[in-house]
Amino acid sequence: MDDNSYWRKNLWILLFGTFLTGVAFSEVIPFQPLYISQLGSFDKNALSIWSGIIYAIPFLVVIFTSTMWGRFADRHGRRRMVLQTSLGSAITIFLMAFCTNVWQLFFLKALQGFFDGVIPNSIALVATGTPRKKTGYALSLLSTGYTSGFLVGPIFGGFLVRLFSIRISFMLTGLLLFSFFALTLLFVKESFQPDPAKLKEKKQSTIKIIKSFSNPRFITWILIISISLQIMNNSINPLITLYVKELMGSSGDLSLVSGLVAALPGIGMVMTSPLFGRFSDKHGSNRVLTIGFLLAILFLFPQGFAPSVLFFGIFRFLTGISNAALFPSVQTLLAKGTPDNSTGMAFSLNQGAQAIGICIGSILGSIVSSIWDYDMVFYVSALVVLITFILVKWKVPELRNSYEFK
Repeated sequence: MDDNSYWRKNLWILLFGTFLTGVAFSEVIPFQPLYISQLGSFDKNALSIWSGIIYAIPFLVVIFTSTMWGRFADRHGRRRMVLQTSLGSAITIFLMAFCTNVWQLFFLKALQGFFDGVIPNSIALVATGTPRKKTGYALSLLSTGYTSGFLVGPIFGGFLVRLFSIRISFMLTGLLLFSFFALTLLFVKESFQPDPAKLKEKKQSTIKIIKSFSNPRFITWILIISISLQIMNNSINPLITLYVKELMGSSGDLSLVSGLVAALPGIGMVMTSPLFGRFSDKHGSNRVLTIGFLLAILFLFPQGFAPSVLFFGIFRFLTGISNAALFPSVQTLLAKGTPDNSTGMAFSLNQGAQAIGICIGSILGSIVSSIWDYDMVFYVSALVVLITFILVKWKVPELRNSYEFK
């Protein structure tokens, strides 16, 4: 495949689609408790419990369905998977506008998790359809799509809710996702030839699937890194507003300031991901991963003793820069370390690992902050990253700076 082939068109359409997916999954999070309160009569404790359940259920479903979708993608193609999951997500989110009780919303959020395959399959499609020398750049650019989507989502959702209503925001988001389905159907191409051996494969456990890769130890460590990085981010993210409130005291506009601070890591990542991608293509993804680990550790610790919101915001922005080095590097290493006919499964396993990390991280952050205080969450998160970095440097030769994938 040469540089003038269809991979560039695929990249830009899938960039748009992953952006919309990020928006769709994040836009309602700040207003979800309000919507739940409209679906029944709940006291404060019941509303908190339902808000937590509704937030967690899509990620729990992803843990159990990611391998199924990965197996399907390797048998039938990543483009087909992007089509199925984008259409399913569009319909599911559109229907959330018509909920009349919390159980209907619970079911649709679970269904949203079931169709949560747009991003990993878009990544797999770009990874397998892009020239190897451009893979780092393409995956880094693609990461800005869903990262900026998650960043813009709450802002976009707030705009729609203020202009219309929560229900209308679900409808419009569903229609936007349907537009991505239509663009993929009309313009995205994939040179996919099904592997007869894959078509005959029977359902296997996750452990057997990992063992079937040519380098299962390497894949396992990549999944461990993904879990660790999600623990790092999701132990902190649910507590940002509370920590900002503590730093501000009783002065200032808490919602405005906390929203801006929460957005800063995404801004940092969007600004620097392409730069790290180009560096990765020249010097190796393993080197960029090392840089990302060191920056994450360096930037996380000071956040625990932040003397002001400004200091905290600066280091949240810097954390986004470390994320720009870490997350695309993991994806690029997974793509380069996996045969093309198994890339869909590899990225779906990675999606499942990320869901596990999200669940562990949110629980860990709550426990640590309740036993000690918010500052301890940053120290624990940095410690998780440090331990992971030491282990992978010690145990995984493919992730040492001297190693290069062929």
